[in-house]
Amino acid sequence: MNEICKLDDIIPETGVCALVGGEQVAIFRTHHDEVYAMHNFDPFSKANVISRGLLGSCDIDGQKVRYVASPMYKQRFDLATGKCLDDERVSLRSYPVSVTNGVVMI
Repeated sequence: MNEICKLDDIIPETGVCALVGGEQVAIFRTHHDEVYAMHNFDPFSKANVISRGLLGSCDIDGQKVRYVASPMYKQRFDLATGKCLDDERVSLRSYPVSVTNGVVMI
């Protein structure tokens, strides 16, 4: 795993972008200090913008799902899996992420 940044460097309910193994990765922090990581490339707008998306949640089949909405066309991607909630044919690569001693690791 690679050290990315300190958890405190990410404002809760926002994302940042990091270069990991030559790939742009969007990293998100929730109010509860949960951290998620997925590919930063938005397949709908063809731009590296997912880290600038808005975090939200919705209820799907009785389960609360946290998502990021693309800042371009607003498609929602499940933070845990990268699956697009608005088009089941599309998903973003998600990355295993952890926080160790206050440091975000991917």
